[in-house]
Amino acid sequence: MAYTAADVKTLRERTGAGMMDCKKAMDETNGDLEAAVDVLRAKGLAAAVKKSSRTAAEGLVGVAVSGLHGVAVEVNSETDFVAKNDQFQDFVRSVTQVALDTSAADIETLKEAAYPGGGTVTEKLTNNVATIGENQQLRRLKHVSVTSGIVVPYMHNAAAANLGKIGVLVALESTAGADVLEPLGKQIAMHIAAAFPLALNAGDLDADLITRERKIAAEKAAESGKPAEVQAKIVDGAVAKYAKENALLSQVFVMDNKTPVAQVIEAAGKAAGAKITLVDYVRYQLGEGIEKETTDFAAEVAAAAGI
Repeated sequence: MAYTAADVKTLRERTGAGMMDCKKAMDETNGDLEAAVDVLRAKGLAAAVKKSSRTAAEGLVGVAVSGLHGVAVEVNSETDFVAKNDQFQDFVRSVTQVALDTSAADIETLKEAAYPGGGTVTEKLTNNVATIGENQQLRRLKHVSVTSGIVVPYMHNAAAANLGKIGVLVALESTAGADVLEPLGKQIAMHIAAAFPLALNAGDLDADLITRERKIAAEKAAESGKPAEVQAKIVDGAVAKYAKENALLSQVFVMDNKTPVAQVIEAAGKAAGAKITLVDYVRYQLGEGIEKETTDFAAEVAAAAGI
């Protein structure tokens, strides 16, 4: 029985297995789609499609740097236990390197990239889901680069080299030497990990966040009963304070609790005799923004028992 590329695509959609595994299954079953599904199920490769609906909020963040370019990638799993699995760690390490080597602009591009040893990143991930037994997902990536200077990586709560819970990259543009830029970059990266800035500059803060803060400030000001013009100044002051505290360059440096980060960088540049500019950064904290499912075990037991 002959089969087409469309048949292989259908098999992939039904099972979640990799392209090559689907083609082999179709060959093995002489093009019988239903039999091919059973073959993949028997091999454990079709299990991935069922696991894909489960929440993956654990996992690892990986960082990699080469020359003037760096990338951070987040890969999620369902449990922290899997994050300690050598196979999973090797995948995160390898896929982060693939992202760096290919300059993949987004997750979809990364998924289609070639994986070391054969196949695509997606196919390798699907196989991992089947063999490890948990849903795993490539969540996000971001590149940073400089034309002259350094990209400094930092991993907080590291599980292994360049793998952990909070990954940071700092891109410093400068002609100063690595002996100056590397320790400065590491200190700034540690600050970023601790202070959780939301943007590089106040002007880069998400407009929706500013709108939300302005609304909250306006509600508080209205409760004061003060004149409208006074309330307006209170609101403006509150929004300005919010922006200052959440933009990296205006945050107070955690190392001394008094100097804005921008001034720390400026002082370092003056001491080195070369201007230093923080042009970009990445801070990926594992699972941030993912709503974890909560399970009422007692309710599940009751439902199963028909109570």
